[in-house]
Amino acid sequence: MKDLVSGIRYDASNVISQAIGPSKEFCMGYLNPGVASGEGYISTMKLSVGTVGVKDLDAITEKIVAKDRCEKNDAYLGQVNLMKASSFCGQNGAIWGFDLAMHDDIAKRKEMPIYMQAQPEGVDVPVYNIRPLLEATERLFGRAKERRFPILPGAYVPGGSRKVVACGPTWVWSVIGLAILKNRSKGACLFVKDAGTYGDDSTTEGEAIGFLEGILRKATNSIVLCGQDQDVIYDRIYIGYKYTFVEPDQVGCALSCTPAVYLAQNAVPADMKPADLCQMTISDWEEKLGLEELTIFE
Repeated sequence: MKDLVSGIRYDASNVISQAIGPSKEFCMGYLNPGVASGEGYISTMKLSVGTVGVKDLDAITEKIVAKDRCEKNDAYLGQVNLMKASSFCGQNGAIWGFDLAMHDDIAKRKEMPIYMQAQPEGVDVPVYNIRPLLEATERLFGRAKERRFPILPGAYVPGGSRKVVACGPTWVWSVIGLAILKNRSKGACLFVKDAGTYGDDSTTEGEAIGFLEGILRKATNSIVLCGQDQDVIYDRIYIGYKYTFVEPDQVGCALSCTPAVYLAQNAVPADMKPADLCQMTISDWEEKLGLEELTIFE
C-alpha cells in the first residue's frame, strides 16, 4: 500500500500559527469565517454532568435546561451551537494542554499510569488520568462565573460529542479518552467518547464507580482496536469519567465533547508569537497573561 503520509512532518508550532481567530477576547469555532489563515485548529476536551428539577418544565424543556446546565458546568461551553463531528485530531490540529500550554503535571512527568492497556500486537500502552487535559480546557475557556477566553456566544463549533439525558432516579455518566500517536506524522490522535445511565435509587455510588471502571477498560480496548484497524501505534492514552445521581424529581445530563476552535487573539501574549505557546506550560501562560487563578475546580 502506498504510504500517503511519507512526506508529512507534523509540526504543532506551524498548526498553532494558523489557528488564531478573528476575535480578541473570544475563541471561535473551527471553519467559522473571518480567519485569514485558518487552516489549523485547537482541540479541547470537556466532560461534564448536570441536573435540573422538573417543576414547571415539560418533557422537552426539562431536557433543554439539563443540557444547557451541563454545557455551562466546568469548562464554560455555554451559548454555543455544537456541531457533531468525528473523533480525531490530525495533521492540522493541536491539543490544548498537550501540544501547547502543556499542563504542568504532564510537562514535569508527574503522571503515573492508572493501568496498562494490552494491544493485539506490540507493547502495552500506559493509560493516564485525563484530568490535566480537562483542567487545561477550564483554564482556557474559564468557568461560568470566571470566564477567560470562552467561545463566542452563538458560534457554530465542530466537535465530537456524546451525551445522555435521563429522568431520575438513575445515575448519568460520561467518559472521554484521548490516544496520542507515537509518531504524530503518521496519522491522527484519537478521541473516544461515551455516555449512558446506570442503576436506580437502590444503586450505591460504589457500584456506579465499579461499573464505570469497567467502562474505562472497554473504552481503552476500543482505542487499541481502532489503532490496529488504522495501522497506527499509540504512545499513551488519557481517559476519565464523571457521573452524578439524578433524583426522582430531576432530569440529568452527562456530556463528553471535543470542541475544535481557533484561539482568541488575546490568548497569545502580546510580545510572543502563537508558535511560542508550544514552549510554555499552562502555568507559564497564565502568568504571562496575568490571569487570576480560577477559584473552583470540581
